Amino acid sequence: MAWLDALRGIAALVVVFEHASYSFMADFRQELMPQFNTGRYGILVFFLVSGYIIPASLERRGCVRTFWIGRVFRMYPLWATAVAAVLAINLLGLADMRDFGHQSTATATVAHAGLLQELLGTPSVLLVLWTLSYEMAFYLLVVALFSVHMHQRSAAVAVTLAVLAAVSVAAGVTLPDSALSDLVGTGPLIGLATGALAVAICCASAGSPALRVFGGVLGGVLALVLVPFNGTVPLWEGLIILAVMFLGTAVHRAEHGRSSWWWAACTAAVVIACAVSSAYWNSDEAPFTRQGWIVAFLLAVLTFGVALALRHRRIPRWLVWLGMISYSVYLLHPVLLAVSDGTIGRWPRDNPVLVVAFFAVLLPLCALTYRYIEAPGQAWGRKLARRVEPSRRAPVPHVHPKKPQVRPTSPPDAHHSARRTARPIAPDRAEVQGDVSVGS
Repeated sequence: MAWLDALRGIAALVVVFEHASYSFMADFRQELMPQFNTGRYGILVFFLVSGYIIPASLERRGCVRTFWIGRVFRMYPLWATAVAAVLAINLLGLADMRDFGHQSTATATVAHAGLLQELLGTPSVLLVLWTLSYEMAFYLLVVALFSVHMHQRSAAVAVTLAVLAAVSVAAGVTLPDSALSDLVGTGPLIGLATGALAVAICCASAGSPALRVFGGVLGGVLALVLVPFNGTVPLWEGLIILAVMFLGTAVHRAEHGRSSWWWAACTAAVVIACAVSSAYWNSDEAPFTRQGWIVAFLLAVLTFGVALALRHRRIPRWLVWLGMISYSVYLLHPVLLAVSDGTIGRWPRDNPVLVVAFFAVLLPLCALTYRYIEAPGQAWGRKLARRVEPSRRAPVPHVHPKKPQVRPTSPPDAHHSARRTARPIAPDRAEVQGDVSVGS
């Protein structure tokens, strides 16, 4: 998994540089962005990595309940830390929080609690949190497919979503941001969607097979409604984001022999063609914006493909370490940038020295948050998951020690065969290995 950590580390650095360029490299940013959207590049790499590993984590566990426990303890501890830091610097007057419009604090809090705020017409309190909403939608779809035993069809799902994106652009179907919120009201939609999310997770984690199917399907329907009809990105891009994640899943299946490489390559070709054509024919954006997105998308897929081809090579330790703290880097750098903007302000000219200084402060800070917040949270999650995970061991029949055992008469060959059959069978290797899943 070291190559995945390296990808996450690279993606995190690129996203940080893209955001830091507003403060320290304004001139360079104006020249680069029309040619290459660095932020979309890093985010698409993250989405490919999530698509590659998240469904595999669920299928390895084979239990939706432990999957959700792992996701909660992986994402929420640092998420809560970042949100608390934003609130703290707002109280200190170092930065202003984003405006939630006419929404109350309680409504915005409920929307954020399920990580779906960006799909519920609520601006994220921290700008980078918008990607977690699409991650959550992907988790719901993965659980839905797993619940109805269709998780092996990730390639077909990727192709379907990509084709729908291209068709929507060709047909001229466009929707305003948060269209569903405007139709039914932001407050009612938040209440309805959050309630459905809670019911979906609880039912999908239940012991009853019927409840598990109901919960999985409910969560999948929720994701398929919110992403295209209430997202903050265009309809086609929301579908492409999901298609990209399922493309990562298709690659994982091909690598582990559950599908053919030919089928994975065809899936990649369709997704790439539909994504590029959707962005190119999208008339709502300026030509330079479309060009920057297309270049970012193609380079993200190329980066993932090169890393996949070199996955058996030795990865530098510093890249693996950077991947380990990448979640902290991703969530905390906007907080540090807000403090920087509120104290020293934004520089009108390029200043690479300040960029280096920013990274020199950010990375040690993220190493601390990983050690004292992320790692303990993941450890608690694994401990709880082991407690609630259904036992896979077959019950051992009890034999009363005082009851005499009558050995039947049998030929020597049959007796020797019976002794060989009676030997304990070694457990499956996958069952005795520890939790080695990689979080997104």
